Amino acid sequence: VWTETLGNPIIQNGKVTGIILRSRDITGRKQLEQELRYLSVHDSLTNLYNRAYFDVEMTRLDAAGVNPVGVMIFDLDGLKLVNDTVGVEAGDRLLVKTAEILQNYFKTEIVARIGGDEFAALLPYVGKESLEDVSASIQSKITEFNNSNPQFPLSLSIGIAVREDPVISLWETFKEADDNMNRIKLHRSRSARSAVVHTLLKALEARDFITEGHGERMQVLAVLLGRALGLADSVLTTLKLLAQFHDIGKVGVPDRILFKEDRLTPEEYLEMQRHSETGQRIALASPELSSLADLILKHHEWWNGQGYPLGLAGEDIPLECRILALADAYDAMTNDRPYRKAMSHEEAKAEIIRCSGTQFEPRLATLFLELLEK
Repeated sequence: VWTETLGNPIIQNGKVTGIILRSRDITGRKQLEQELRYLSVHDSLTNLYNRAYFDVEMTRLDAAGVNPVGVMIFDLDGLKLVNDTVGVEAGDRLLVKTAEILQNYFKTEIVARIGGDEFAALLPYVGKESLEDVSASIQSKITEFNNSNPQFPLSLSIGIAVREDPVISLWETFKEADDNMNRIKLHRSRSARSAVVHTLLKALEARDFITEGHGERMQVLAVLLGRALGLADSVLTTLKLLAQFHDIGKVGVPDRILFKEDRLTPEEYLEMQRHSETGQRIALASPELSSLADLILKHHEWWNGQGYPLGLAGEDIPLECRILALADAYDAMTNDRPYRKAMSHEEAKAEIIRCSGTQFEPRLATLFLELLEK
C-alpha cells in the first residue's frame, strides 16, 4: 500500500511542541503513474518498446561511446495487403506474433516497434559476424512458425549494420541498416506478396467458394460462350482464370454477411460490394493474377450502367466481364445459396431474359440461352 503523509509542526511560544501527521492511501494513483510510465515507453499493441524509447536508448549508447553496436531493422512483408483484404485485426495478429518471436529471441537487448510494420533491435558489443548469425537464426524461427501455422505466413525483411568506429554516429548506422532492409525488401517483396495471396486463395477455398464447384462450372459456361464468339485461346484461358478467381475479394467479407440467410441491409450490401476492389488489390499483388486485376474489379458492372463499383455501361465493360456475368448469374441461380434454394433451368432462363438489356448484353444473353438449349 502506497501512502502520502504530510506533517505540520505545532508551535507554542516559539517552540515546536508537537506535530500533526495526515496520511492517505494513494495506491491507485501510484498504479496509474506506473501504467502511464509503461505506456509512455511501450507500444500498446505488441508490448515492445516504442520508437520514442528506442531513440532515447540509441542516443544513450551513442553518448556512452559503446562499441561495437549492432542495429537490426525488421519489416513485416505484406502487412498492407492483409489489412486491405482480410482486415486490420488479421494484420494486428501478425504484428503481435512477430513481436513475440523477437521478444523470445532478444532477452536483454533493446527491441522496439518503430513504425506501423517495422521493428528494430539494438545489440551492444555485437560484431558483424555475430549479427549475421542472429539474422539467420531469426529467419529460422520464422520458418518454424510458418511450418506449424500455415494460416497466414510471416515474412520479415531484415537489414543489419554494425557501428565499429565510435566516431561514426549510431544514427548513421541505423540509416545503413534501414537502407539494407529496403534493398532486401525490394528483392523479396514479390515472393512475399505471392505467399500472402496463396494463403488468401486457401482461405477462399476453405469458405467453399471454389471447392463446391462454382469456379469449375463457371469455367465451362464461360468458355462455351467464348468459343461460340470465336475468341482466341489466350482469351479463353483468361476467361477460365477469371471464372476461378473473380470472387477472391470475398475472402475479406465477414461470414455474418457472406453466409447471411436473410436479405442484406444497405450497409451490409455496400460492404459486400467492396469485394470487387479488394479482389483487384489481391490480384495486383500477385504476379500470377495481376493480368486479371482490372477484370476482377469490373466483373459486377451492368450493361445499363447500374452495376458497381465504377458504373460502366455497354461496351465500356470488358467482354470477358460481360461473358462472366451470364455464367455467374446462371450458376448462382441454379445452385443453392444461403439465402435461397436453387431455381429450375426454366426459371433461370426467364430471369436472364428479363434482365437482358439491363444487367446483361442482349446479344450475349440470346446466344448464351441458345447454347444452353443445345
